[in-house]
Formats: sequence, structure tokens, C-alpha cells
Amino acid sequence: MRLEPQHPAAPSASRESVALLAQCFHALGDNVERVVKGKRETVELALVCLFSEGHLLIEDVPGTGKTTLARCLAASLEASWHRVQFTPDLLPSDITGVTIYRQNTGAFEFLPGPVFANIVLGDEVNRASPKTQSAMLEVMEERQVTADGRTHPVPRPFMVIATQNSVDMGGTYPLPEAQLDRFLMQVTLGYPDHASEVAVLSGAASQSGQPGIEQLPTIATGQHIAEFVQVARQIQVAPQLYDYLVRVVAATRALPEVRLGASPRGSVALLRAVRVRAASQGRTYALPEDVKALAEPVLAHRLILTPEAELSGRGGADVIAEALATVPVPQAGAPL
Repeated sequence: MRLEPQHPAAPSASRESVALLAQCFHALGDNVERVVKGKRETVELALVCLFSEGHLLIEDVPGTGKTTLARCLAASLEASWHRVQFTPDLLPSDITGVTIYRQNTGAFEFLPGPVFANIVLGDEVNRASPKTQSAMLEVMEERQVTADGRTHPVPRPFMVIATQNSVDMGGTYPLPEAQLDRFLMQVTLGYPDHASEVAVLSGAASQSGQPGIEQLPTIATGQHIAEFVQVARQIQVAPQLYDYLVRVVAATRALPEVRLGASPRGSVALLRAVRVRAASQGRTYALPEDVKALAEPVLAHRLILTPEAELSGRGGADVIAEALATVPVPQAGAPL
């Protein structure tokens, strides 16, 4: 059985534009991997977020390269980027900006904060107060900041990459579910494999002439990414695949160990990521395999499990795996 596109008359991505997207996607991955060793899968998930114009949450123990990954991604693009170190005394205006009165002109002027950039790196986001964390909600969802009754759009493309540690939680403020839901994906880096850690210790990167973060070459511009975002949105999705995706998300709400399942925002986020993954592999159409590959990083952090499930050691990844196992996979093929 072939999977037919739902709207045959709708504009679809050309093979040439998809090929260019895939070429840029893998060139960026190679560039980041010159510094972040042995984490190709996580790097590609971060790139799926970038080409989806979504936001990425990186959670792991200290020293595994969370901030390094974010900095490498920003350095690979000719685009504006700002870094914010989240601390308990950080104020919302320190992120979004502030309105001041200019005596020489007799007028009020809005001074943009660090959130006005193509890529915003929020380091240890869970160390800021809930009031400051909530200041990110509007800009992450609406791509604009409202100050004194006026809206100020942020540059496009726009992506927030936030990091948080999973240990040393004293004095931190866990992100509320409403803000976690704003992140398209949550990923972890984990410890490097033996060969990668040996390479770090021996200084293999510098000895072989490979650059550090500051010397990484620019691969693409912000305008390129903005164009590829539009290309990815034209990837064809068949009705059967829409149905399969929604059934997977709905399955997370029906399992007994889940107190709160993935929301419709999770369905939309998964669809955006699926289209980018298909394009990154040079396809003009999406397949069920794309849904399977991205369901965990896109949906797991949106779930709230029952206390009994958490005590038994179950996690979001286990629930997603069970949901995928219970939903029949449609037969796949290239759309006509």
C-alpha cells in the first residue's frame, strides 16, 4: 500500500531543495562533531530542532558537554546568538529587555534583552526563579516580547537552547510542565565512549589541526536556515501517517502509569520534527520510521507519571516505547 499525500494540490518540497537541506544538515553535523566527539545521534537531534525552529532542552550531569554542544551549534551559523547564565537573582527584564526614558529626545525607548537573537543559550535554566523562567514562555511560543503594551518580534529563525543539571538540585526551581511543553525536544548527552574521552585527554583535536569552538568554520547563515525551515514544512505527510502519529500520542494518555499524557502541542511538535528528519535523509515524504525515531525525544519530557510508576523505576522513555508497541504501523511507501 502506498501512502498518499493528504493535500495533493498543496505545494510540496522539490527534490533539489530537499537535497540542499540534507547537505546543509549533514555539513552542520560534521562541523559540530569536530568538537563534540562521539555524540552524532544527539547532535542530529539538535539539528532537527534547529530546522524545525523548535527549542531544545539538554539535561545531564555536569561536565558532559551540554554548553559545548550549544556553543558549537551557534558557532556553525552566521547568525546572532546570546548566552544567558541563569542565576537566582536574574530578573525577567534581564532576559527580555527594558524600556527607558531618553531625556534628550523626551521619549521612551525599548532596549532589547539577550533574547533578541537567532539562537539563545540559557545555561542552567533551572537555577532562575519561576518569575524569570516564565518570562521565556511568551517569547518561546509567540516569537515576540510584550513590553509596556507594545510587542517586539524576535529575529527569525529563533531557537532557545537551555541546559540544566540533573544533580545538585538544591536551591533550584524545576521547570513547570507548561514550560517543559514549550521545548520541542529534551535530550541527554551522557558520558563519552572510551575512545572519545581518550581523545579529549590526549588533546587529539588540537594535535590534528582540528579547531576548537572559536575556530569552527561557518557552515550556513540564518537566512539559509529560515529558508530550509520553509522547505521542511512542505514535506508530504499521508493521511495514514497523520492517523498513526495521533494514535501514538493518544496512547500516552491511556496508559495506566501516566498521570498526564502528551498534549496536542506534542502532536504538532512531533509532526514538525518528523518532516525535518525526512528531509535530512533526502526524502520529500515522511515515513512511520520517522515517527518511531523521534517519539521519545519529542514526547517523553511532556509526560507526568504516577508516583507508583516512578518508584518502580519507569520513565518517560519506557512509556513511549510501550505506546509505540501498542499502535499498529501503517504500511509505508513513497507518495505518488
